[in-house]
Amino acid sequence: MKRAAGTLMHITSLPSNFGIGTMGKEAYHFANFLKNSSQSYWQILPIGPTGFGDSPYQSFSMYAINPYLIDLDMLCEDSLLKKEDYYSLDWGINKFSIDYGKIYDTRFNVLKIAFENFKSKNQDKFNIFINENIWLSDYALYMAVKQHFGMISFTQWPDSDIRRRTEDSIKKYSFMLSKEIKFWMFLQFLAFNQWNKLKKYVNSLGLKIIGDIPIYVGLDSVETWVNPELFMLDENHMPTCVAGCPPDSFSDKGQLWGNPIYNWERLKKDNYKWWIKRFGAALNLFDIIRIDHFRGFDSYYSIPYPAENAKKGKWQDGPGLEFFNILKKELGDLPIIAEDLGFLTPCVKKMLLDTKYPGMKILQFAFDSSKSSDFLPHNYNKNCVAYTGTHDNSTIVGWAKSAKENEVAYAFEYGAFSKEEGTNWGMIRLLYSSVADLAVVPLQDYLGLDDESRMNIPSTLGGNWKWRVDKNSLTDDLANKIKKMVKCYGR
Repeated sequence: MKRAAGTLMHITSLPSNFGIGTMGKEAYHFANFLKNSSQSYWQILPIGPTGFGDSPYQSFSMYAINPYLIDLDMLCEDSLLKKEDYYSLDWGINKFSIDYGKIYDTRFNVLKIAFENFKSKNQDKFNIFINENIWLSDYALYMAVKQHFGMISFTQWPDSDIRRRTEDSIKKYSFMLSKEIKFWMFLQFLAFNQWNKLKKYVNSLGLKIIGDIPIYVGLDSVETWVNPELFMLDENHMPTCVAGCPPDSFSDKGQLWGNPIYNWERLKKDNYKWWIKRFGAALNLFDIIRIDHFRGFDSYYSIPYPAENAKKGKWQDGPGLEFFNILKKELGDLPIIAEDLGFLTPCVKKMLLDTKYPGMKILQFAFDSSKSSDFLPHNYNKNCVAYTGTHDNSTIVGWAKSAKENEVAYAFEYGAFSKEEGTNWGMIRLLYSSVADLAVVPLQDYLGLDDESRMNIPSTLGGNWKWRVDKNSLTDDLANKIKKMVKCYGR
């Protein structure tokens, strides 16, 4: 990885007239803004379909793309919609915050209009897409049955036969819900077409996309439904243990994520074929893959199910370096960023060194401990990706307001910030000047926004994943300011 700079902003945070950021013209405009800012990377969050809590880290599928990201104006250009089909609808009153309830109620009704209009179009490309994506039939059936039962989790479906995927039940629902199944396939056809066009354009500008693979899949997901043997589930397909993090300085109860734990012994029997396919699919979508919770491959925190919190969990051994050696053998040297945050054991550190993947450094964390913190820039090595913060952190302005006074004072002393410069630009300068090969800054920090624009507060439900940028703030002056800093520090 050459010395470079990047920007973190999820697609849902883009401007649009229809409640949520999409893969439409504003995504292209943002790519142009990044190009004009001399950025080399656009980092996004997971793009899978989201459910309860709206978290991109709790998806219905590890292969599918979120239908929320489908741009309606592009469908209008393709004669699948008319503007009156969607322009006058209620998409929410706040254009800087996503109202997921209204998005869910409104968007799918509009997409069904597009589906009806598509039936008169040539189906050849659609049929090719279906045949080339073998995961699609399971996903579409899952979503159709899920919709049939009121979108409840498959673990609660009242028909135990389809819950357990008996052969007769698969035939029954495939026939009964054939139209709905085609609809869910159609949405993926649209989503992949729009994604491929967008990625091609982004790459044509000399930009690369950093995508995100959550280590775990959701309990309410097609992967858990289709492959229950790959997870620690009981005979009723309910988890025996779930994922999370132990109590720490950020949470005295720990983090209870609720994702099912992998049956690593079973996965090992066929040389992690399931994972090989998953990484292969990610490589087709992204230029670089960020692995969320990298340390979980060395050891993972297992919490008995059900549990109120994460206090009574225990650490278990993961597949370790063997997994990544097999991954390399099957797919070659992968462009991977390892999210290695949290408490790291010597084994995790060794695994990171052995794989040679760049780890992550969070500048916000540098000033809340001793002066020997690994997050202080003078302790960085070149092979890392440095951030002012991630989607799980405060913005820099928010951090400066909420952090202890001595920590902020230490940051000012260490970075020689001036009041005229501001904490956010001082931290960005400090990050850019570090030896880290790649410096990534959330867009909120370039804009100097406070925690009202924060993307996520871990272990909380409601209020997360909603932030959207004001298109008027993406100015030429801001692009030039970023570009000047890129040039100054050789990125």
